[in-house]
Amino acid sequence: MKVELSGIRLALADFTLEVNAVLTGRVTAVFGSSGAGKTSLLEIIAGLRRPAAGVVRVGDAVLTDAGTCTFVPIEHRAVGYVPQDGALFPHLSVRQNLTYGSHPQQSSLSGLTFEHVVEVLEIAALGDRAIGSLSGGEKQRVALGRALLAAPRLLLLDEPLAGLDAPLRERLLPYFIRVRDEFSIPMIYVTHSPDEVMALCDDVLLLARGQVGYQGAPAGIFVPATGTRYMLNR
Repeated sequence: MKVELSGIRLALADFTLEVNAVLTGRVTAVFGSSGAGKTSLLEIIAGLRRPAAGVVRVGDAVLTDAGTCTFVPIEHRAVGYVPQDGALFPHLSVRQNLTYGSHPQQSSLSGLTFEHVVEVLEIAALGDRAIGSLSGGEKQRVALGRALLAAPRLLLLDEPLAGLDAPLRERLLPYFIRVRDEFSIPMIYVTHSPDEVMALCDDVLLLARGQVGYQGAPAGIFVPATGTRYMLNR
């Protein structure tokens, strides 16, 4: 599914975010240093922010068009959004979090059944657990499962591994790869890790102070550093 970001413009604290891009990859990385405008771009697509100018189109659906004052509310965008902290409901169980906002009929038609999602993410045994009893990695898998069970046409992931230590990041990354390969849902994945981009993504949008510095294959800007580690070649 094609995601079009045409003439996007939003004034931020220190610079103006300006993006013109067409995203067609299965998983597109939005890459850049902290404060580059990555999360703001994701929030525009999700419907959490209104840009001063520009159009957001997902497939045939126009979600935002500042010129015509079109702005589809977040709950009607069919976009799954996983913020960095997961935003799980602490007063609900894991199962209740997973099914919150789900659409069983839509999920079944798209192959995103509860049983299938919890199997892929290996969280079936967590169903009765309280959110406060989960590890950081378990919380991220539950947040990802909840987003999938809403049967989105697009999945937005905002640095889902950033708050975890290196060994845990390495254990969790394969789950995102499994989601990519198991479900036909395009993903936009915000990160500042070249290793995650190279392992997971087939396209990358590089942001620097709100400007697009590169769009294309990850191999075009990342080079091997040591072993399976990569670095930005810029």
